[in-house]
Amino acid sequence: MWSALGAGPLALAATLYAPPTAVVQAAPAPHPAEARTPADPRGAAELFMDLWLRADGANADSSIASALRALAPEADLPKRPRSTDAPAAGRVVAVRTVAGPGTWTVVVAALRDHAEPAPAGSTNTVTPLVRYYAVSGTGGTEGTPVAIGGAPAEVAAPDATAVPAAQFTHRVPAGGALETSLGEFVRAYLGGGQGGGLERYLSPGLRVSAPKTAPYLRIAVTDVLADAEAATAATVPADGTKARVRIRVSGEDKPGVRWPLVYRAEVTARAGRWEVSALESGITDLPAGTSSSSPAAISGGGR
Repeated sequence: MWSALGAGPLALAATLYAPPTAVVQAAPAPHPAEARTPADPRGAAELFMDLWLRADGANADSSIASALRALAPEADLPKRPRSTDAPAAGRVVAVRTVAGPGTWTVVVAALRDHAEPAPAGSTNTVTPLVRYYAVSGTGGTEGTPVAIGGAPAEVAAPDATAVPAAQFTHRVPAGGALETSLGEFVRAYLGGGQGGGLERYLSPGLRVSAPKTAPYLRIAVTDVLADAEAATAATVPADGTKARVRIRVSGEDKPGVRWPLVYRAEVTARAGRWEVSALESGITDLPAGTSSSSPAAISGGGR
């Protein structure tokens, strides 16, 4: 102050009225609220497919089977003849994910280490290095665990969304109109679209891409469940009647391995027969000018 007084009245005024020096403390960093990160089903689907492709239903107590049951307790396992070993290690990669309210479907590509001779009668010279499978399940949101619903379905390279999961509570009788139609469709689909083509089993104006390299010598539908009682009738109901179905399929390849596959589809009654109007995967885009209310409509050609 004395120095300021000696320097003059202005310096003294500045010293007297200067604001006190404040000690500033750093505010504590805010702690963000803990958020539940949704579980990613892609990793679970990849792990499931890696185990499933190595598994053998005849050795249900193996470490591979135990690990697979932990992921999908209800999944059927491939059954290999005694003379056939499990395939060598390859790669599995999730290539597409379609999610709905609490449900999801992941398409996984399975890559072989080397090509194999194609089945007898096939138009291909070798079995391809890549095959595609659709794995469906629930969970993964709001902190809920991921659960895999069952065996996968072998599909074409993914190019469409999946049919939402439904409650399949009605058993479709064997030999009935719907079971017979679905059996013919599945054999044409896994037969590479040959034997009369797929168009005859599809709703008008739609088409579906078949996995032309599926290596199955024998294909059979073992079980069909539907979400509507109308699908269980011995005769085809009125035109426009719809149902969602889950189709269990057994495909046997040349070495004698039986592969359990599961397909989910939508069927529609028309002109006295059941037609497939949506499939869980292997679907292409709708043609220009065509629309569909189904979330998994199959696009394509007419009859």
